[in-house]
Amino acid sequence: MDNIFILATFMAMVGKGGGNFYLLAMISAGVAMTDAATTSQLIMMTTAGVSMLVFNKSKRIDWKLALIIDPATDVMAFVGGYLAGGFDDHILKLIFAGVLIVVSFFMFLPVKERKISSENKFGYWKREFNGYHYIVNLWFAIPIAAITGFFAGAIGISGGSFKVPLMVLACGVPITVAVGTSSAMVAVTALTGFLGHSFHGDINLGLSIPLALIAVIGGIVGSRTAINIESKNLKSVFALINTAAAIFMIVNILN
Repeated sequence: MDNIFILATFMAMVGKGGGNFYLLAMISAGVAMTDAATTSQLIMMTTAGVSMLVFNKSKRIDWKLALIIDPATDVMAFVGGYLAGGFDDHILKLIFAGVLIVVSFFMFLPVKERKISSENKFGYWKREFNGYHYIVNLWFAIPIAAITGFFAGAIGISGGSFKVPLMVLACGVPITVAVGTSSAMVAVTALTGFLGHSFHGDINLGLSIPLALIAVIGGIVGSRTAINIESKNLKSVFALINTAAAIFMIVNILN
């Protein structure tokens, strides 16, 4: 349980919810992939909910952006969770590791400042939030969010590993806002993925409830810590955590 607390603290710092590491920790402990996936969704749902309250108080959540991007993610997370039983464990792990490596690489790169044109283009949403200005390319963001939701639900993760880079790299959202907004989306996506898995009966309450309670405490500590971290350092922490998750997963596959 100490490991779950530590993981929850670090994951909450970067708006990931911790699903990837919870999954790895449980699989390494001998928990079946289906039980681990469902349990990680429950842990993320509760932890992200607590983190969301902390980030919202500090005005780190762009609720309008979340309401535009998240519905497609949530629907596909349910579909992914429901269809997960038809996939081979190793295939799920390979997809998980491969995507994390790609995402981590781009998050290490500096983000170029975008010039915001006064011209209004259909499908390009200009946002002003808490003193920040950015443009959301809806033609790109919504389809990617849907694909992210499907694999997040199938693999048993929150999707924060992909939602934060989507907002930062594709939409120009500041990392501080992206992390807070991701925490809000993670809670709902984890809920839909959890329901999808639960319909198959893949739930072990004796395992999931105690771990969820411990993770909630870590979520409070992590989200409060994130508020005081500089943007550039927060981005690096996110990239490092994603890279570590990919490496551990690959090692697990080889073993």
